[in-house]
Amino acid sequence: MNVRRLIPTTALAGAVALGLVTLSACGGTSASGKEDGKLDVVASFYPMQFLAERIGGDHVSVTTLTKPGVEPHDLELKPKQIGELGEADYILYLKGIQPAVDDAIKQAGVKNTVDAGTLTELEKHGTATDGHAHEGEGHGQDEHGGEHDAHAGEEAGADPHIWLDPVKYTEVAKGVGASLEKADPDNAAAYRKNTDELVKKLDALHGKFERGLRNTRTKTFITTHSAFGYLAERYGLDQEGISGVDPESEPSPARIKELQDTAKKDDVTTVFFETLASDKTAKTLARDTGLGTDVLDPLEGITDRSRGADYIEVMEANLAALQKALGAK
Repeated sequence: MNVRRLIPTTALAGAVALGLVTLSACGGTSASGKEDGKLDVVASFYPMQFLAERIGGDHVSVTTLTKPGVEPHDLELKPKQIGELGEADYILYLKGIQPAVDDAIKQAGVKNTVDAGTLTELEKHGTATDGHAHEGEGHGQDEHGGEHDAHAGEEAGADPHIWLDPVKYTEVAKGVGASLEKADPDNAAAYRKNTDELVKKLDALHGKFERGLRNTRTKTFITTHSAFGYLAERYGLDQEGISGVDPESEPSPARIKELQDTAKKDDVTTVFFETLASDKTAKTLARDTGLGTDVLDPLEGITDRSRGADYIEVMEANLAALQKALGAK
């Protein structure tokens, strides 16, 4: 006996419709399987969060491991955070900035894990005793930003502060966009559109820096730690860091004397300090040398003390501070 003939046509149609509604409610996207259909993205700290939010748009739900006001280098993850990492659909981080995060991400084993350092070339820059940029080993790129020999340069002291150079940050943005397209192909067109819009804004920012720093009275600036090597190299400046790439390292008396001599020789007017790190050493050096102080934000986090609401605004504030300190014409 044909059972289907015993079921009225309207009832059968209703049952099919109900089944489709149920599947739709539970399915989300093929990439995430979440009820809201959004890709669950974890970013390690603010520069990665900014990219994930701007490129992901409405199709991602972004959480950040480093909360506002926390110095990223010092971050220690709670067991709950480490456990939740493994449930993410996509992780975006920058190897070499946060050792605790690097270890946790390696353990998480999430397929779509992207190290931003693999999306551009990392270089070696000056330490606390040498503010000039040096070209270092570049990174290769693999499908998921995985572990490979390209990190040899980083282990040998490559500078991870790539986001402070708008050109390198643009390269990273393009790579993030491509990786999101691959992780969530259903929304690839949206990621491509958002990437293009962000790239235009970053290109415009680069243009402002290039024009704004082309003609200055001096090319030398002193800052708390050597985070601005890429920026200095890009725009023909000389960075002199009180400490090295690590903001927690203490300068030697010889280094302080060297900076005092450099300030006189190169007509330096300002010692820059940061929003998230201690300003004690910078202010002491400025007082002893008769210099002014100002903020040059390494953009490792946005707080209510930041000179802007996002990456673009704070970078524009950094440009204005550099123009003033360097005597831009």
